[in-house]
Amino acid sequence: MVLLANPTLRLFIGAALISLSPVWVRLVDISPSASGFYRVLIGGAALVIYLLATRRRLHFSKRAWILLVVASVFLALDLWFWHRSIIYIGPGLSTLLANFQVFIMMIAGIVLLRQMPTRIQLVAVPLALFGLSLIVGFDWSALPANYQIGVVLGFLTAESYAGYLLTLRFIRETSTFRVPTREMAVVSVFTAVIMAVVVLAEGDSFAIPSYEDLGWLVGYGVLSHCIGWLFIASSLSEVSTVEAGLALLLQPTLSFVWDIVFFDRPMSALELVGAGIALLAIYLGSRPSSKQL
Repeated sequence: MVLLANPTLRLFIGAALISLSPVWVRLVDISPSASGFYRVLIGGAALVIYLLATRRRLHFSKRAWILLVVASVFLALDLWFWHRSIIYIGPGLSTLLANFQVFIMMIAGIVLLRQMPTRIQLVAVPLALFGLSLIVGFDWSALPANYQIGVVLGFLTAESYAGYLLTLRFIRETSTFRVPTREMAVVSVFTAVIMAVVVLAEGDSFAIPSYEDLGWLVGYGVLSHCIGWLFIASSLSEVSTVEAGLALLLQPTLSFVWDIVFFDRPMSALELVGAGIALLAIYLGSRPSSKQL
């Protein structure tokens, strides 16, 4: 327990736990939408139980409730795009593309908050695209159709992820709670409802084929969605922007490692260099100016 009092340790444990998210999705034998539903349902249930056990009440303004609904829609879109991207291009690249949200948040900071990026951040954008081109190749037309779809879905994930984070930022502006447990619980429950409707609309099944699949889903919901994000959220106000940026870098890095270790993803030297360049760009893009979001 003393170790968990260290905010830096909590931050990096949280980043490691959420890096496992695409692994759960790849392992479980249900549809992408159904796995998204169970993530927020199980994670949300764990958060609700915690709130009930600690007798924490929900105190949100009308504006905050509206923003919580908006955040839930963005999270549902994030899960829909990302889970399919994982299936098409694997946990590593899909998570790397999702973290391109850093650059979308940078643009949002310019447009909405008049926060001008630093020169380093401006360099990070073409650097990230160059690194990505080394991973996927310079000839887009030569890529298989499913791979192309996976890359596009990865970028759509980044947009949805940025919308989710930006909305949460606006909610947190009026919140007096240090850790957004209440916000995460409400968004999880709302998103579970949205994802349930999506599963029904797509004609997919809610059935969990085996106890093994149930175990993967519990790990996804409790460890990655609930505990991982709570560790990160509880530490952000207590660590430097450099540490926060490194934690952001750790997630896609570890996801690439899990992709290679668990799923035998082949990686050429050129692809590894590209991944390293893209991760460096994500880190540079997450430096102080963009972290203000």
